[in-house]
Amino acid sequence: MELNVFEKGAPRQNLAISAYQQLKHDIIRGLYAPEQKLLMSRLKEQYGASTGPLREALSQLVADRLVVAISQRGYRVAPISLAELNDIYDARAQLEGLILRLAIERGDDDWEAMVLATAHRLAKVTDVSTPDELLDIWDQRHKAFHTAIASGCNSPHLLQMRDTLFNQVERYRHLWLQETVMSPQALELKRQEHAALVEVILARDTAQADSLMRDHLMTPVPIITRVLEARGIR
Repeated sequence: MELNVFEKGAPRQNLAISAYQQLKHDIIRGLYAPEQKLLMSRLKEQYGASTGPLREALSQLVADRLVVAISQRGYRVAPISLAELNDIYDARAQLEGLILRLAIERGDDDWEAMVLATAHRLAKVTDVSTPDELLDIWDQRHKAFHTAIASGCNSPHLLQMRDTLFNQVERYRHLWLQETVMSPQALELKRQEHAALVEVILARDTAQADSLMRDHLMTPVPIITRVLEARGIR
């Protein structure tokens, strides 16, 4: 994703990008609670950056809808709700369906090879030392797999819209990842889902691929709903 706010010189740009990436990661992982105030003094200490780069990072996070700017009062982590959860996941599934249909129509042999390669790498995530490492590696390869599928649509604007929705859904999605035990059985179930998806994509079966993709993307919603309700979030 292009960070338009970071165009004011390499050293400052690097600090701003680093602060953005770290703060975004920590918000998604729940280190900051929804609606928690982000105090500049604490952010400086936490991320080793000065006010300028941090403001640029926070501006980008506002654009990502992970942070809310409060007039004359600084910044807060964006709130979360069941209504937003359902809207974002539905919007993402609808857009992903469109992108998938175009990818099946437009994707070439190189695209098919990339889909197969990323699916293979994802299926190989089994022997990892710690649960956190397993979660991180599986999540990275899972994202790469779906990005490879989407790339076949050959539409930079649609892919940019997809990235925006993914940024917004990621905080909710991580609640699902935390709740889902990445056991050998769970990994095998996901491997089977991905294998079925690859099979219908390579067969250019648009209707079946669209149906499987939507079911796959919407799987986390009931689990996340239970987590939010248990926390008193409506």
